[in-house]
Amino acid sequence: MNDTPNAEFMDNETPRPDQYALTDDGILKVYSVGETTVLGFGGEDVPSEFNAAHYRAAITDLLTANQCSIVAFDVTGVRLIPSGMLGLLVSLKKLNGLTPTVQLFNPSADIEEVLQITKLNTLIDVHHLT
Repeated sequence: MNDTPNAEFMDNETPRPDQYALTDDGILKVYSVGETTVLGFGGEDVPSEFNAAHYRAAITDLLTANQCSIVAFDVTGVRLIPSGMLGLLVSLKKLNGLTPTVQLFNPSADIEEVLQITKLNTLIDVHHLT
């Protein structure tokens, strides 16, 4: 299996005309849906008041409906991720009978350091495409 699924969606130079907001607040974007689902933040920092429970339900519905086996988050341009979002990423590993692989693409040095300190890098596949 290719370890960089849908890499065209992870490339900073690739336009994303098909992206849409997962919820009304527009923070989390959907770039690609299917067996591999690609989500991201459009290069914007994730606000500290990020409501992980709100997104968990929307993401769970999306992944379940598409029988997703890989969920990839493009965090290109994002400097920090709130702890609630990190918890959400790990919680996606077990969803209503699905056990998707969770991938994080292009994390900043700060995000990567947090993943290492918390050992979350053992639960989330980290990739660099830049």
